[in-house]
Amino acid sequence: MLDTLVTALRRDPHLPALLGTTPAGGVRVRATRGDLTGLADRYAAALHRRGLGPGATLGVAVRPGPRALAVLLAAWRLGLRAAVLDPGAGPDVLRARLAFARPDLVLADATAQAVAGWAGPLARRAHLALPDLAGLGGPLATLGPRLPGCAPALETDSPAAPPRAVDHAVDADADAVIVFTSGTTSRPRAVVHSRASLAAGMATVTDLVRPSAGSPVLGGTFFVLVPSLAAGAPVALPARRPRLLARQLRRLRPQATYLTPPQLRAALAADARFTGRVWTGSAPAGAALLGRVKEAGASEAWGVYALTELFPAAAVEAADKAAYEGDGDLLGAPLPGVEAETGPTGELFLSGPGARHRYLGEDPDPWVATGDRAHLDGRGRLVLEGRVKDMVLRRAENIYPGLYEPALHVPGVDLALLVGVPVGNGDEQLVAVIQPSPGADRRLLRAALREPLRRMGAARPDGVLLADIPLSGRSRKPDRAATALLAAGRRRQLAGR
Repeated sequence: MLDTLVTALRRDPHLPALLGTTPAGGVRVRATRGDLTGLADRYAAALHRRGLGPGATLGVAVRPGPRALAVLLAAWRLGLRAAVLDPGAGPDVLRARLAFARPDLVLADATAQAVAGWAGPLARRAHLALPDLAGLGGPLATLGPRLPGCAPALETDSPAAPPRAVDHAVDADADAVIVFTSGTTSRPRAVVHSRASLAAGMATVTDLVRPSAGSPVLGGTFFVLVPSLAAGAPVALPARRPRLLARQLRRLRPQATYLTPPQLRAALAADARFTGRVWTGSAPAGAALLGRVKEAGASEAWGVYALTELFPAAAVEAADKAAYEGDGDLLGAPLPGVEAETGPTGELFLSGPGARHRYLGEDPDPWVATGDRAHLDGRGRLVLEGRVKDMVLRRAENIYPGLYEPALHVPGVDLALLVGVPVGNGDEQLVAVIQPSPGADRRLLRAALREPLRRMGAARPDGVLLADIPLSGRSRKPDRAATALLAAGRRRQLAGR
C-alpha cells in the first residue's frame, strides 16, 4: 500500500494531498502530492547520509501533517523501523520508552520538544551539542522550523540522493513500526507491526471505506491518510475546535469522515452536519451516537472495532446496531481475513494478516489477546461483553458492565459506565455514571432510564450519578478507574434504585 501510495503521488504531483482550514472555516491546500514526495525524498536522503538503513530504528515525535507523513514514507523507503513517540506522555514515561526502543535517531518538531521538555536538560547534563538522551538511544534532530533550545535541524538542504542510493529491497516480515500502548516506566509495552501486517491493515481499510479519487476525506490517522491518498482522494486533518470542525465539515462535504466518539459528540454539540459515510472508533460508540450522526446528514454511520494490535477487526452500521436486541454491544462480523476465538474466561482472541507481529521484547504470537470479553452470536457477529478486568464483584456475584451499558444509552445520554466502588470486605457498590448530552433535561433523562435500569435484574446498580465521565489517552477513551474515583467521592449525590 505504501509503495502504491508513492507511485500514485508521483503520477499526479500537482493535485492537492493534504487540506487545511482557515480560521474562518475556508479550505486551503497544506501540501500537494508533489510536495509530499519532495519532502519524503529529502528526508530519505538526509537519513541515508546519516547512515540509517534497513533494521535501524527511527524515533518520530512529530505532529500529524505533511512532515510526519513524509518521514514515515522515507522510513518505509529505507527499510527503517519507526518508533512513534508521544511527547505528551511525560518525561519519565518517554525516557522509559526510549530506553526500550533504543532509536538510532529521534526526529522531533519544535512543538514536540517544547511539550516534552526533555531535550534541553538532557543536553546540558551530557554536555553534548546533540543530546544522546542520557545514553538511551541515538541523537536528536529537529524536523521543520527550529526554535531556540531545540536540537540541530535534520540537514535536508543537500541535493536528494538518486533513488537507487536509498531504495532497499526489504523483507515483508521486517519490522515497520513500533507503537507504545501501555505499561509503566519500569515495563513499557509496545506493539511491533511488520511491513506485511501494516500493509494488510491498510488494505482492509481500503476495502472497507472504498475511498474514490477527487472527493475529500476527513480524518487524521495514518490508516485514513494512506489508503485515501493512494486512491487519489485529498485528506483534511480534523480541526480541534468543535465549531471550526463543524464549519470544516460544511465547506468540505467529505465523502468519508473518521472521528473518534468524543470528536463526534463535540461536533454534534456544535450543530455539525455530515455528508457521506462516517466512521468512528478508538472508544465505545453506541447506537444512539451513530443514530445522531445519521440524523445530522450522514448516509451511513459505522462503528469500527479496532486495536493497535489489529486495525480494523470488525465494523457495524448504525441500523444493524440499533436493531440488535441481545445483551452486550454489537461490534459486527469480523472483517475478511480476521479470525476470532474466545478463551475459557470469555476473553476475545483475534488473528489475521493485519495482526501485529509481536510485542517488543517478546516472541511472535499470531493471536492477539484483546482483554475484552465477547462472544459470536448466531449470525457470526462479535458481541462485546466488556473488559475482562472491568468485572465488578458485588455480594459474591460477578457483574460484567459491558453487558448492560449499551442499554443505558437512551436519548439524552452521551456516555454511560457501570463502575464498582469499594465498600470494604472486598465487596463493591455498583454505580451507573451517566453523562447527559448538552442541554438534556435531567428530570426527563432519569425518567427514561427507569425502564433500562429495571431490566438489568440482579445487575441493577445501587445508585445513579449524573456527571461528566473522565477521559484519558490520545483517543480520549472513558477512564473507568477515574470514573470509579469520581463516584466514590460523590456518594451523597447518588440517586437510589
